[in-house]
Amino acid sequence: MQQLPLVLSAPEPPGFDNYIAGANAEALAAVRALAQGTARDPIVYLWGEAGSGRSHLLHAAQRANPGLVVADDVQELDEDAQQALFALINAARERGPGVLVAGDQPPAGLALREDLRTRLAWGLVYELHPLGDEAKGAHLAALAARRGLELAPEVAAYLLARLPRDFTSLNRVMDALDRHSLARQRGLSLPLVREALAAWEAQGLVPRQRKAP
Repeated sequence: MQQLPLVLSAPEPPGFDNYIAGANAEALAAVRALAQGTARDPIVYLWGEAGSGRSHLLHAAQRANPGLVVADDVQELDEDAQQALFALINAARERGPGVLVAGDQPPAGLALREDLRTRLAWGLVYELHPLGDEAKGAHLAALAARRGLELAPEVAAYLLARLPRDFTSLNRVMDALDRHSLARQRGLSLPLVREALAAWEAQGLVPRQRKAP
């Protein structure tokens, strides 16, 4: 059986165009404007649970504007890093580089020094909401369409029930399914996808997932 290099396929670099905004369209627009130097405020703070897209937006912004000050997981900063970020936020108000920060809580809930929490709340603050299955299914269908494939809703649901739900994993799986489909000259039917996942699980290329009831 052909062993497909699922774990070796490079994920698509995080960018604004491959960020699925869902309910986070306003936050996406604000981060894009900050990276482009057209934002009305030089400080943007993003917060949300794991999987909400915080890191994706930070990486996308830094790729678009390497001069931007970016700090992820701000809740983990030590005292020296907090002091440095405090100074950079003050500088941003004086026409310094824009500042984009992300954490797991709104500013008031962070276990940081009080003056830094206050500075983070000075700018634009957005809560990022994780995408639901409908939006992720639409994302999978769009990935398939860009490869000239058709992904039925029931096939997307099958994948979401059995695979990690982060976008990096879903993108890699779709790349591998594209190759699997091409090698066998078959469309992305449910039997083909079941065959592929079973083979990859046996090879240890994807984690075994709890089956949906």
